[in-house]
Amino acid sequence: MLTLVTGGARSGKSRHAESLVANAKGVLYIATSQIFDEEMAARIQHHRNSRPAHWRTEERWQDLAEIITADNAPDEAILLECITTMVTNLLFAQGGESDPDGWDYAQLEARVQEEIERLIAACARCPAPIVLVTNEVGMGIVPENRLARHFRDIAGRVNQRLAQAADNVWLVVSGIGVKIK
Repeated sequence: MLTLVTGGARSGKSRHAESLVANAKGVLYIATSQIFDEEMAARIQHHRNSRPAHWRTEERWQDLAEIITADNAPDEAILLECITTMVTNLLFAQGGESDPDGWDYAQLEARVQEEIERLIAACARCPAPIVLVTNEVGMGIVPENRLARHFRDIAGRVNQRLAQAADNVWLVVSGIGVKIK
């Protein structure tokens, strides 16, 4: 069972996703964030401290099919937080140190979509319930810079693909989850 939880920043997505796995015997929490500065280190530590002690945590943002497998226990839910952070990490890993204005976004998106297809295939083989958290980034104004515009477009297409593959989709607004699929 694949569930996608989406919404804006600080909408309550994480809390809602956690409530969906709260009754599982165990939870494998996959954290996709990376530490780049002190603020991010503090945010990640806050998240680590707020998770229940019996949850297992895997900090990873690529090659997720190595940990989401047919061998996962069916009574241990998987919660992946967050797809949009994963997309960001993939874009910057592929783009390297070069100026984002010179990136080949079509090629970068193809690489991101390959990773998403591998994730979807892994989820389909996995007997555990899986909850993916993502940000809805397309409800605002058109960003003024090229990187942000391409990120919004790529993340939007990733979210559409995941929603298509998901059994359930939740939109969270102001802490209220509305099941949309």
